[in-house]
Amino acid sequence: MLRRSFRDEAGRPRKETLANLSALPLEAIDALRKILKGATLVDAEVAFETERSVPHGDVAAAHVMATQLGLRKLLGPAGRERDVSYALILSRAVSPKSKPSTARWWWTGDTTLSADLGVADASTDEIYAAMDWLAGRQPDIEAQLAARHLCAGGIAMFDLSSSWVEGKRCELAAFGHSRDGKRGRPQIEYGLLTCPAGRPVAIEVFAGNTSDTVSFKTAVTRVRDDFGIEKIILVGDRGMITTTRITELRQCDGLDWITALRAPAIAALASDDGPLQPSLFDTCNLAEITHPNYLGERLICCRNPALADERARTRHALLAATEKDLDKIATSVQASRLTGADKIGERIGKVIGKHKVAKHFLREVTDSTFTYRRNEDKISAEAALDGIYVIRTSVADETLNSAQAVTAYKDLKYVERDFHIIKADDLDLRCIHHYLNKRVRTHVLICMLAAYLTWHLREALTELTFTDQHIPDRDDPVAPAQRSPQAKTKDATKHTPEGLPLHRYKDLLQHLSTLDRQVINFGGQRIEKITTPTPVQRRVFELLGTSIPVTLK
Repeated sequence: MLRRSFRDEAGRPRKETLANLSALPLEAIDALRKILKGATLVDAEVAFETERSVPHGDVAAAHVMATQLGLRKLLGPAGRERDVSYALILSRAVSPKSKPSTARWWWTGDTTLSADLGVADASTDEIYAAMDWLAGRQPDIEAQLAARHLCAGGIAMFDLSSSWVEGKRCELAAFGHSRDGKRGRPQIEYGLLTCPAGRPVAIEVFAGNTSDTVSFKTAVTRVRDDFGIEKIILVGDRGMITTTRITELRQCDGLDWITALRAPAIAALASDDGPLQPSLFDTCNLAEITHPNYLGERLICCRNPALADERARTRHALLAATEKDLDKIATSVQASRLTGADKIGERIGKVIGKHKVAKHFLREVTDSTFTYRRNEDKISAEAALDGIYVIRTSVADETLNSAQAVTAYKDLKYVERDFHIIKADDLDLRCIHHYLNKRVRTHVLICMLAAYLTWHLREALTELTFTDQHIPDRDDPVAPAQRSPQAKTKDATKHTPEGLPLHRYKDLLQHLSTLDRQVINFGGQRIEKITTPTPVQRRVFELLGTSIPVTLK
């Protein structure tokens, strides 16, 4: 009802019904109420304007985790250099680009990170100045991470990788063993130190032709001298902890190691009078042996039947492929299309090593004949060692039993996963375009710190990815790892138990980036508001233990 109040001629209060509004739509009634209260109504299309919609969810998630980790405080005292360095790390974690491209990303405002962290106007000169500042902070940053995640008497993992370099002015660039498959390209090498779970702690950059053993020696020095950890167990692969290096390590009190033997050393143990015989594995896949060449050490022999079968299949396929190539040459020689021992040998040389089984063939070449046959003795000797590997360690049995020592060595897979994250999967470290040594080292440090952040994000968000959250305990550390029933259900349904779709981690970040922050102009008033989150986006921030922040503060 629309009514008015008034006083009659005698001064008495009266009310008069002007109209019955009950038949009007509720929206019309509400609008009329506002007009009667003095409000001015305008057309929504005229008054409401979305000025900008900027990706926000990905950087918000990274910022929330970085705040929980105390990353800004870890970098050093507050200041412009720290702000830019922090923004570089977050940018690398969510959208890896070159430094000039990152600066353009900030300038154009294509992320809420730049405005909220105050780096929207950062020039490339400021970025490089921040990198130089961060280089001076590296020892303290890594010492803090070591204090958090390494402990006296505990385990640390170390491994080496490489990435190629573009340009000709980088002093660290050198030709060496490429782990990227980029042969014939100069490269740098870098060694990563992690906790047993694979959490990055420190990284060191070396010239591209540095040997594994030299890099490992540097890791030992850093752990003992820079981090002040006198007693620790270092785990490294068989190319890194060699016999020569072990001789040096024996002079370091409190330092133990876990590594593995190379194939020739295993073959020597398996000789006719050696302790490594097939009967060791009659009842189990793991056994300890001793040998005079390894006094004061433990040798833990392992045989993986599944790996043995796979290697046998692979060898058979490679031998057959090589024989097919050799048969073509033999046919040409027999038909006199190919003559001369030198020319025949040249043709053989082009194919015999292609599949890396040349040692398994005996060949006879003359000017007019070519014959070959398999070297069955060598093939049988190699087949006898299929699936066998030997862990070599100085750690006492009271500290780590055989199964624990094997597990510790196999946990190097976590460092390998970190390298995949740093180099390719998430952070795109390669290739290197910097040429100043300090900038190259800082670029790698930024990637390592972004990997540290990514490691924790991946762990927090495993529910929404295909990662196994319930890794089964293994009675046999030698047997292949198995996924839990819950993980197999994930694989089959592609959804969480609550019905949310699963993602690869990188795809999850991409989905988060669709959570925008909008700048809305309403009747001359500017409002910032995030879009309505999807169920997956909402769950991400629930797993991070926070509401969705509108700004990165």
